Amino acid sequence: MKEILILNPENATEEEVKNYSRRDAARGVVVDDQNKLALLHVSKGKYYKLPGGGLEGDEDKFTAFRRECAEEIGSDVEISVELGIVVEYRKIFQLKQTSYCYLAKVKSEKGTPDFTDEEKANGFEVAWVSYADALQLLNESRDTAANLEGREYIVPRDIAILKAAEPRLPLVM
Repeated sequence: MKEILILNPENATEEEVKNYSRRDAARGVVVDDQNKLALLHVSKGKYYKLPGGGLEGDEDKFTAFRRECAEEIGSDVEISVELGIVVEYRKIFQLKQTSYCYLAKVKSEKGTPDFTDEEKANGFEVAWVSYADALQLLNESRDTAANLEGREYIVPRDIAILKAAEPRLPLVM
């Protein structure tokens, strides 16, 4: 997969990164039959993000992305395109996270998300919006995100993923 972005806003050194925990994740842009994109509003953190999350156990990245979409946006998805990877060096958590990023479409009727207790506590809500609105909400989240993780990692990562998907989207303005 091609590299979309490397995030290292805390300037972690190569020596520091050697001791970091590793986390693989799968995330991306999901489009419904109305060309609306799924975003998650994290109301407690005051930002928006794309669906996705960490791989669990021995699952592969495709299975993880489909599981995350079922849990977070209540939808079974079909992966259309591999967009690339985003690598984050999160010094604050001593973590190197590699996100495998996809463009996917909803396969059937959208259902109800099955948020974890932590996601519920953070006020997760699904929003289906146009590409232009998704980009605007993510850009605005740069200023509104209530913590370093949202502001310096999640939001810039997801803006880069969304922009990587743009050439492949049937845009509805």
